[in-house]
Amino acid sequence: MPIGIITGSGTHSLPGFSDPEPVTLETPFGECTMMRGGLGGVDAIHVSRHLAGHSRLSNHVTHRANIWALKELGADAVIGCTACGAVDPTLELGTLVVFDDMHFASNRLPDGSLCTFFVSPGDPERGHWILHGGPFSDGVRAALVAGCAGHSFRDRGVYGHVDGPRFNTPTEIAQLASCGVTAVSQTAGPETVLCGELELPFGLIGFVTDYANEVKPDEPTPVAMLIELMGSSSQIFADVLAGALGRLAQAPAQAASTVYRLEQA
Repeated sequence: MPIGIITGSGTHSLPGFSDPEPVTLETPFGECTMMRGGLGGVDAIHVSRHLAGHSRLSNHVTHRANIWALKELGADAVIGCTACGAVDPTLELGTLVVFDDMHFASNRLPDGSLCTFFVSPGDPERGHWILHGGPFSDGVRAALVAGCAGHSFRDRGVYGHVDGPRFNTPTEIAQLASCGVTAVSQTAGPETVLCGELELPFGLIGFVTDYANEVKPDEPTPVAMLIELMGSSSQIFADVLAGALGRLAQAPAQAASTVYRLEQA
């Protein structure tokens, strides 16, 4: 069974992704175009959130179509990759973070609607995702940590989802810091929740490209450095993913926490 990969800013295609074949799938939530191929000798399906040329800003990403399509095509697990801004000032630029918790209090999609697949009363699949074990799959996290060998990375951290496309004010970042957020970006919150509802094992890895607003007031990240780091993230993500996918192929992961489905209760 294939493993799903979702990439974002700076990684519209994956180095080393072999025999890429475009696949377009109609879902109940719109159309999704993906690339089917392989990475590290493992079958994979690659979704570029923003599409080539970054044609979709964060407020245009079709999260429900993307996750539904990966499930329809038989993905065993999903890995999300995100360029992110550090809220923790001790994180060095260029560091990878394998997240183990999340701050996504709004729980909303870019169009403002609630982030869920359970949109119809009486849906036999309807239920509640109960996060007693956290939002990320332990098995996917372990595979990502193993894949990070040889790279600068931090095992564990709180991912903060923020709404785009604007960046955050200093006060907003300070508020997130007070909640323990490690780093932020604008896309991975919905992916985490939607994978959870479909019981797809999901893990999230970030690559720090800058410091969030006023995290280091005396050392603002130059735009040129941010662009350079974003450009280097593609190969680093590909290296980590190649190792992680091999481990997941050998030891399939379990989904995080529990979905309590009303019809099965």
